[in-house]
Amino acid sequence: MSLLNIRNLTVEFATAGGQFRAVDGVDITVDQGDVLAIVGESGSGKSVSMLAMMGLLPWTATITADEMSFDGRDIRKLSARQRRSVIGRDMAMIFQEPMSSLNPCFTVGFQIKESLKQHLNLDRKARHARAVELLDLVGIPAPEKRLSAFPHQLSGGMSQRVMIAMALACKPRLLIADEPTTALDVTIQAQILDLLSDLQKETGMALILITHDMGVVAETAQRVQVQYAGQKVEEQPVGTLFETPHHPYTSALLAALPERATERRLPTIPGVVPGQFDRPQGCLFSPRCAMATDLCRMTPPPVQDARMGLARCHFPLGADLKETAL
Repeated sequence: MSLLNIRNLTVEFATAGGQFRAVDGVDITVDQGDVLAIVGESGSGKSVSMLAMMGLLPWTATITADEMSFDGRDIRKLSARQRRSVIGRDMAMIFQEPMSSLNPCFTVGFQIKESLKQHLNLDRKARHARAVELLDLVGIPAPEKRLSAFPHQLSGGMSQRVMIAMALACKPRLLIADEPTTALDVTIQAQILDLLSDLQKETGMALILITHDMGVVAETAQRVQVQYAGQKVEEQPVGTLFETPHHPYTSALLAALPERATERRLPTIPGVVPGQFDRPQGCLFSPRCAMATDLCRMTPPPVQDARMGLARCHFPLGADLKETAL
């Protein structure tokens, strides 16, 4: 049984201009010990999908799903109290902006111990010892001294490590890292990614890594899920996705990597991700796809089988090779 199962997840927000569909029929499956990367441009619904599962979206969001289960429990049927017993303990999230996610009015020690007090039956002394252990685990020097520091007294890299320590406090079975290296310098980025990878291997937890950095994906993930305009357009093991992408959008993302460029000017994807008022009638990628036909523009594409990377496309790349093999 999979640790996390989400089927046909849809998230819509109420706006002045009507309903805006931020997530459109997304499926996500994660097994224990799995490392899944969710990639795509800004606005592709990566973070919103996970926030919907965590119950952290505002009241303006309407969430529907055919299935949303964690460790066999239906998340949709949990009461607010039951959900709070799972979120933060068995399922935790590292948010994208540590400087805005940490409360500036409380010390980092207080914020780490708050999670321990909420979810674990530990006395004050045990909570203090566990907080020191967590800061040491994430590589913060002089951890006991840092417990009394306020967020504004820490650098961006230190704040990110504190966020990781808070997420790991109760030894979660699933950790969601939402662009954990955003706004960090390259050296700190590498340290944070190495830390997450090492912790995942040591604890055996499942890891969902939300990112738009394909280099991070290549270094860290086992499977890759590509999202575009709220839809999942492809999913493959990381090795085969980099070698043989099947969706034109995935291929365009990989072609834009500097190490793959064959011309002096990097290739780009023209246009922008469709918003609330310019969503195409057919394939959402068709206005930006060089291979789009009238069929693509008028008819929503089917989801191909696993041999075609579950590509949501009328004409997936490599389909001719598949037919030859058959």
